[in-house]
Amino acid sequence: MAGHSKWANIKHRKGAQDKRRGKLFTRLIKEVMIAAKEGLPNPDSNPRLRVAIQNAKGANIPKDTIARAIDKGSGKDGTTFLEPTYEGYGPFGIAVFVECATDNINRSVKDVRMVFNKFDGNLGTNGSLSFVFDKMSVFALKKIAINEDDFTMEMIDANASDVEVDEEYFTVYGAFDAFGEIQKKLDNMGVEVESASIQQIPKETVLLDLESSKKVMRMIDMLEELDDVQQVYHTLELTEELVNEL
Repeated sequence: MAGHSKWANIKHRKGAQDKRRGKLFTRLIKEVMIAAKEGLPNPDSNPRLRVAIQNAKGANIPKDTIARAIDKGSGKDGTTFLEPTYEGYGPFGIAVFVECATDNINRSVKDVRMVFNKFDGNLGTNGSLSFVFDKMSVFALKKIAINEDDFTMEMIDANASDVEVDEEYFTVYGAFDAFGEIQKKLDNMGVEVESASIQQIPKETVLLDLESSKKVMRMIDMLEELDDVQQVYHTLELTEELVNEL
């Protein structure tokens, strides 16, 4: 589908960012705790927890660490996290969507605003970027021994809107409300999913010169380093040249 192939570069970029293992582990463990807190601590009856555990395992987080996170999240004395989102524009008009998980919303908004201000950006109101991003279900799995066309047809049958294929991965895209149906299809196929998430996919991306792009990515990096930030989405076109530079 037009536009998704542009997002594939961001996928690889975020994979490189995730080499900061401490930050990645913190983000995934926090998601396990939130999922356990808001529903039953049993993944069989708590879809969000099931996905959170799946993603944590995909990042090679030890089982006992995941179990402790479930216990902590489901306990009465567990930390309660809020999940605010922040939307705005960074340098050169690049749209930026930030998802947080925080126990102190005043701290999170202060920290996010500080980064936007540092790069001459502007925070907007919630919903101001609804016309810029599509909220979509995204599943990534290592290529399996199945014909690519057959796999694509199976996913379309589960209401997926697009399947991207590269040398190592199948990436399945679907509407926000198709998440459960796609996940069930993959489960029934016995496919091991490396990551499953709801993402803000840009409808269009913006191509900038290399130096301007690097400035935008410095802002993205600073946002991703904030303790309360879970995910950052943006509309910058990540060219091969930029990815190599980074």
